Amino acid sequence: MSGLQKTYFADFYFDLQLFAEEKTERATPRRRQEARKRGQVIRSSEINSALILLLTFLTVYLGLPYFWEEWKQFTVKILSGYINASSFSQETLAAMLREGLLTTGKMLFPIIGVAFATGLLVSFLQVGMVFSTEGLRLNLERINPIEGFKRIFSKRALVELVKSLLKLLLVGYVTYVALRSRLGIFPQLMELELPAAIQLVNQVTFSLAWQTGLLLLALAGLDYLYQWWEYERALMMSKQELKEEYKQTEGDPQVRSRMRERQRRIAMQRMMSQVPRADVVITNPTHFAVALEYKAEEMAAPRVIAKGQDLIALRIKEIAEKNDIAVVEDPPLAQTLYRTVEIGEEVPPQLYKAVAEILAFVYRLKKRAI
Repeated sequence: MSGLQKTYFADFYFDLQLFAEEKTERATPRRRQEARKRGQVIRSSEINSALILLLTFLTVYLGLPYFWEEWKQFTVKILSGYINASSFSQETLAAMLREGLLTTGKMLFPIIGVAFATGLLVSFLQVGMVFSTEGLRLNLERINPIEGFKRIFSKRALVELVKSLLKLLLVGYVTYVALRSRLGIFPQLMELELPAAIQLVNQVTFSLAWQTGLLLLALAGLDYLYQWWEYERALMMSKQELKEEYKQTEGDPQVRSRMRERQRRIAMQRMMSQVPRADVVITNPTHFAVALEYKAEEMAAPRVIAKGQDLIALRIKEIAEKNDIAVVEDPPLAQTLYRTVEIGEEVPPQLYKAVAEILAFVYRLKKRAI
């Protein structure tokens, strides 16, 4: 097999990539989180463009009286102050430029501020707070001409081209229809005063921008759905990738099995070390064994300190016999205690009588032995 992963047989070859496992599983939360850290999120720039266009032209439409007043004051100041000055010097020209820049800034600041705030807010609402340095890293593939041609002729580039052509056609059509119905307005501009003419042009421009913006917003909704579909498709995982991720997050199954086995052994040793403290061991007699401890000054009821079945039960009885602990056969009670009471828990009230009888019997035996 060559480096291209192709196996040749005479004049034929099989591309082993065709047999690669397909990505058919939805992305896990961990994969989504890693993609977000890399800056890979669902985002449609068309939504930003549409809303910036709408709100910017709305600002111009509503702020026209303010813009007109600022420009009028500037014009009056220029004509009455600087132009009529006795001497027109370089300082006068510099002052005029400063005044012009200040007035232009006052007029443009609301428009630029609305556009900037809209773009920032819409981006935040789409993706939230994401900070990634992935795009700043050096990637030699970006300057690789072959990779560049692949990006130019890729499926994504084709989709972007179709989107651009569609927007151009639709916006052109909407503009044509809107202007065609208002062609009779433009000759009237010559008969109107300048403020009225500006107001009329502002209304026509805003109406055109509003229709175009709504169209772009509708296209942006479709684009967002496409971006969501492409994002989900890009994050799809194969079954093997799911297994590998599970191993990374939960650990190798064999390692976890060994750890559980070790924990069981430690717990068993700890339980067996408690058996010598027992007052009595109740048995089945061969299948179950439950060791009980009771200290009247410390406990409200007898407590199970060890229990087991089959080999573990046999081991509990052996330890009890070595430490001269009474072993009492009571199959129904042994089975009930084994199945209903966990190690470290006290005997439930419904078993008080049966356990008390056994403890009384054991205490009588100890007194006789003494």
